[in-house]
Amino acid sequence: MTQLRWGQATDTGQVRSINQDSMHADAPLFVVADGMGGHRGGEVASAVAIETLLGSLAEPSTAALVESVQIANGTVFQRAQDDAELRGMGTTLCAVALVSDEAGERLGLVNVGDSRVYLLRGGALSQLTEDHSLVESLVRQGRITEDEALVHPQRNILTRALGISASVDVDAWEMPAVTGDRYLLCSDGLFNEVEPPVIEATLRKLADPSEAAHELVRLANEGGGRDNITAVVLDVVEGAGAAATATRMTAAAEPDLGSLGAPADTAPQPVVALPPTPAAEAEAAAATGVADVATDVGGLAGGDPPPVASPSSAEPERKRRRVTWRVLVFLVVLVSLVGGVGWLVSSYASGSYFVAFDGDEVVIEQGRPGGFLFWEPSIEQRTGTVRDELRPVAVERVEAESSQGSLGEAEDLVQNLERTSSKPGA
Repeated sequence: MTQLRWGQATDTGQVRSINQDSMHADAPLFVVADGMGGHRGGEVASAVAIETLLGSLAEPSTAALVESVQIANGTVFQRAQDDAELRGMGTTLCAVALVSDEAGERLGLVNVGDSRVYLLRGGALSQLTEDHSLVESLVRQGRITEDEALVHPQRNILTRALGISASVDVDAWEMPAVTGDRYLLCSDGLFNEVEPPVIEATLRKLADPSEAAHELVRLANEGGGRDNITAVVLDVVEGAGAAATATRMTAAAEPDLGSLGAPADTAPQPVVALPPTPAAEAEAAAATGVADVATDVGGLAGGDPPPVASPSSAEPERKRRRVTWRVLVFLVVLVSLVGGVGWLVSSYASGSYFVAFDGDEVVIEQGRPGGFLFWEPSIEQRTGTVRDELRPVAVERVEAESSQGSLGEAEDLVQNLERTSSKPGA
C-alpha cells in the first residue's frame, strides 16, 4: 500500500496585500490554485475551485479527478456570472491524487494554467506540467528564448484557466508511485523567484517535506516576493511503482474540432477575462443550440410543402406530389446528417497527433493512440531522437502517448522533451 507524507507553506509575498493562492494538502488529494481577477475575485476563484474539487471527487480515479476539475471550472464560471463584482475571475489549478484500480495504486496528475508540478527523482528535478501561458507557447515554438520569457511584457497572460469560460481542457496523466519520489506543487510566485537548480538543491537537502516547503517560500520572498507564493511538497514513502514504468496518459477533454488543422506557428489566444457582450452571449447560445437545429430540420422534413397547382386539380395527383416532396426533403436531411456525422468522426479520428516510440525512435503520429474504429494512426514525422537519449521522465511521457490538438503542439512537446534530454553535451 502506498504511503505518503507531505508539507505545505504559503505566503502573501512582499508586494501583494492579499493572498489569492489557495491550497489543500491531505491524502489522497493535493492541490495548488493561483487566483486572478478584481479586488477579491482571485481569492474567491481559487478557494471555490478547491472547495468544489474536494466536494465533487467521487472515486479514486484520474478520470474522476478530471471530471471534478471540469465541475470546478463550471462552478467558478457560474459564480462569476452571478456576481458582477466577480466577473472575469479565474484561477490556475494543479493537483496530484492517489488513484487506484485493479492494476494497483498510482498518482493521477491534472493541470490547468501555469501553476506547476515538479518531480525530484534520483536527485534530478524535472518539470512535469506544461504552462498554459502565452510566453511558454512562444518558447515552445522557438519564437523567444527562456531568458526572454522571464522579462517578456506579456509573461502573465494565460492561454487556459478555470472559470473563464463554461468549459475547459484539462491536462491529465498518471505516474507510478515510486518509493523515494518527491513531488512539488507550486504557484508561479515560487518558480519566478527561485531558479530550478536552487529548487532542486533545496528539495534534495531538506528531508522533511514541511521544512522544504517553508524554505522554498522563504527563498522566493528573499528573491523579491513579487507575487503570492505557495508550495506543497509530497513524498512517496512507500510505493509499488517502478521508476522505468509509467501508466498511460489520460485523455482529459474532447478535442476542439474548430482548431484542427490550425497552422503550427499560430500562438494560442490569451485568456480574456471580460464580461460577455450581448453578441457574445448570443454566439454562446448558438454554439449550444445543436438540439434546436436538429428539431428545426425535423420540422422541415415533416412539414407540408406549399400547394402545387395541377391542371386537372385531381386529389390523387396532389397527394402523390406531396408525398414525393416530403420524401425528397427527408432524404436530403438524412444524407446531410449522415455526412456530417461521418465528417465529425473522421475529423476526430485523424485530427489529433501524439508522440510515441517506433521501435526506439521518437516519432509523431497522426490519429488517436490505439486507433479509433477503423482509422489507424500513421507516422507523420520522424524526429531522429532515440529512447536512450531521453531522461526516464521524458521516456514515460512518450510511452504515455498523450493526444495533442495539432501537429504544432506535438512538435512543441518533442522540443520540450529534447531540451530536458540527457544527450551528451545537452
